[in-house]
Amino acid sequence: MEEIIIRKAVKDDCAPMLELIKELAEYEKALQEVTLTLEEFTKDGFGEAPVWGAFVAEWNDEIVGISLYYDRYSTWKGRRLYLEDLVVTERMRGKQIGKKLFDATLEYGKSNSYSGMVFQVLNWNEPAINFYKKYNPKFDDEWLNVSIEF
Repeated sequence: MEEIIIRKAVKDDCAPMLELIKELAEYEKALQEVTLTLEEFTKDGFGEAPVWGAFVAEWNDEIVGISLYYDRYSTWKGRRLYLEDLVVTERMRGKQIGKKLFDATLEYGKSNSYSGMVFQVLNWNEPAINFYKKYNPKFDDEWLNVSIEF
Protein backbone atom coordinates (compact mmCIF):
# COMPACT_ATOMS: atom_id res chain seq x y z
CA MET A 1 0.00 0.00 0.00
CA GLU A 2 1.25 3.46 -0.89
CA GLU A 3 2.05 5.82 1.96
CA ILE A 4 -0.72 8.01 3.34
CA ILE A 5 0.28 11.69 3.19
CA ILE A 6 -1.27 14.10 5.70
CA ARG A 7 -1.04 17.72 4.63
CA LYS A 8 -2.79 21.08 4.86
CA ALA A 9 -5.66 21.40 2.41
CA VAL A 10 -5.25 23.58 -0.68
CA LYS A 11 -7.89 25.17 -2.89
CA ASP A 12 -7.82 22.32 -5.42
CA ASP A 13 -8.82 19.89 -2.65
CA CYS A 14 -12.25 21.49 -2.18
CA ALA A 15 -14.20 19.34 -4.65
CA PRO A 16 -13.02 15.99 -3.25
CA MET A 17 -13.40 17.32 0.29
CA LEU A 18 -17.02 18.25 -0.39
CA GLU A 19 -17.61 14.74 -1.75
CA LEU A 20 -16.30 13.28 1.52
CA ILE A 21 -18.57 15.62 3.47
CA LYS A 22 -21.50 14.31 1.44
CA GLU A 23 -20.38 10.74 2.10
CA LEU A 24 -20.43 11.49 5.83
CA ALA A 25 -23.88 13.08 5.56
CA GLU A 26 -25.15 10.00 3.76
CA TYR A 27 -23.73 7.77 6.51
CA GLU A 28 -25.55 9.96 9.04
CA LYS A 29 -28.75 9.62 6.97
CA ALA A 30 -28.85 13.37 6.35
CA LEU A 31 -27.55 13.88 2.81
CA GLN A 32 -30.47 16.22 2.04
CA GLU A 33 -29.14 18.58 4.74
CA VAL A 34 -26.00 19.37 2.72
CA THR A 35 -26.94 22.55 0.86
CA LEU A 36 -23.44 24.04 0.61
CA THR A 37 -22.18 24.60 -2.93
CA LEU A 38 -18.63 24.00 -4.08
CA GLU A 39 -18.29 27.73 -4.80
CA GLU A 40 -19.34 28.69 -1.26
CA PHE A 41 -17.14 26.01 0.26
CA THR A 42 -14.11 27.15 -1.73
CA LYS A 43 -14.66 30.85 -0.95
CA ASP A 44 -15.15 30.10 2.75
CA GLY A 45 -11.86 28.21 2.92
CA PHE A 46 -9.69 30.10 0.46
CA GLY A 47 -11.35 33.48 -0.20
CA GLU A 48 -10.46 36.87 1.22
CA ALA A 49 -11.61 35.96 4.75
CA PRO A 50 -11.24 32.18 5.24
CA VAL A 51 -13.31 30.73 8.07
CA TRP A 52 -12.10 27.14 8.03
CA GLY A 53 -8.90 25.18 7.68
CA ALA A 54 -8.32 21.51 7.05
CA PHE A 55 -5.90 18.66 6.80
CA VAL A 56 -6.32 16.08 4.08
CA ALA A 57 -5.16 12.50 3.83
CA GLU A 58 -3.86 11.71 0.36
CA TRP A 59 -3.27 8.23 -1.03
CA ASN A 60 -2.25 7.60 -4.65
CA ASP A 61 -3.04 11.25 -5.51
CA GLU A 62 -6.59 10.85 -4.12
CA ILE A 63 -8.09 12.64 -1.10
CA VAL A 64 -9.32 9.82 1.14
CA GLY A 65 -9.84 11.71 4.41
CA ILE A 66 -10.26 15.16 5.89
CA SER A 67 -10.15 16.94 9.21
CA LEU A 68 -11.93 20.30 8.93
CA TYR A 69 -11.66 22.80 11.78
CA TYR A 70 -12.24 26.44 12.64
CA ASP A 71 -11.77 28.90 15.51
CA ARG A 72 -14.18 28.98 18.42
CA TYR A 73 -14.04 31.30 21.39
CA SER A 74 -14.96 30.41 24.97
CA THR A 75 -15.41 33.18 27.52
CA TRP A 76 -14.13 30.67 30.09
CA LYS A 77 -11.25 29.07 28.18
CA GLY A 78 -10.29 31.49 25.39
CA ARG A 79 -9.37 30.30 21.91
CA ARG A 80 -10.58 26.77 21.18
CA LEU A 81 -10.19 24.74 18.02
CA TYR A 82 -13.50 23.33 16.81
CA LEU A 83 -13.30 20.09 14.83
CA GLU A 84 -16.26 20.19 12.47
CA ASP A 85 -15.66 16.97 10.54
CA LEU A 86 -13.27 14.05 10.64
CA VAL A 87 -14.02 11.84 7.65
CA VAL A 88 -12.28 8.89 6.06
CA THR A 89 -13.84 7.35 2.98
CA GLU A 90 -15.43 4.02 3.83
CA ARG A 91 -13.13 1.82 1.76
CA MET A 92 -10.04 3.27 3.52
CA ARG A 93 -11.20 2.95 7.12
CA GLY A 94 -9.19 0.78 9.50
CA LYS A 95 -5.83 1.97 8.15
CA GLN A 96 -5.06 4.57 10.89
CA ILE A 97 -5.93 7.47 8.55
CA GLY A 98 -8.43 8.97 11.00
CA LYS A 99 -5.84 8.78 13.77
CA LYS A 100 -3.23 10.52 11.62
CA LEU A 101 -5.68 13.29 10.70
CA PHE A 102 -6.86 13.70 14.30
CA ASP A 103 -3.29 13.79 15.62
CA ALA A 104 -2.31 16.41 13.01
CA THR A 105 -5.28 18.54 14.09
CA LEU A 106 -4.41 18.19 17.77
CA GLU A 107 -0.82 19.16 17.05
CA TYR A 108 -2.00 22.17 15.04
CA GLY A 109 -4.11 23.30 18.00
CA LYS A 110 -1.28 22.85 20.49
CA SER A 111 1.34 24.56 18.33
CA ASN A 112 -0.97 27.52 17.64
CA SER A 113 -1.75 28.20 21.33
CA TYR A 114 -5.37 27.06 21.41
CA SER A 115 -6.58 26.14 24.89
CA GLY A 116 -8.15 22.89 23.63
CA MET A 117 -10.27 21.28 20.96
CA VAL A 118 -14.00 20.61 20.99
CA PHE A 119 -16.24 18.61 18.68
CA GLN A 120 -19.47 16.67 18.51
CA VAL A 121 -20.20 13.01 17.88
CA LEU A 122 -23.58 11.43 17.31
CA ASN A 123 -24.66 9.32 20.28
CA TRP A 124 -25.35 6.31 18.02
CA ASN A 125 -22.00 6.41 16.21
CA GLU A 126 -20.22 3.77 18.30
CA PRO A 127 -17.16 3.45 16.04
CA ALA A 128 -16.50 7.20 16.32
CA ILE A 129 -17.18 7.25 20.07
CA ASN A 130 -14.77 4.36 20.60
CA PHE A 131 -12.15 6.12 18.45
CA TYR A 132 -12.39 9.34 20.47
CA LYS A 133 -12.31 7.47 23.80
CA LYS A 134 -8.67 6.58 23.07
CA TYR A 135 -7.84 10.26 23.61
CA ASN A 136 -9.47 10.47 27.06
CA PRO A 137 -11.98 13.19 26.13
CA LYS A 138 -14.62 14.66 28.38
CA PHE A 139 -18.07 13.69 27.07
CA ASP A 140 -20.65 16.28 28.12
CA ASP A 141 -24.20 15.11 28.78
CA GLU A 142 -25.46 18.41 30.21
CA TRP A 143 -25.55 20.68 27.15
CA LEU A 144 -28.09 20.44 24.35
CA ASN A 145 -27.21 21.26 20.76
CA VAL A 146 -29.18 24.23 19.50
CA SER A 147 -29.26 25.78 16.05
CA ILE A 148 -31.27 28.46 14.31
CA GLU A 149 -31.54 28.46 10.53
CA PHE A 150 -31.55 31.73 8.57
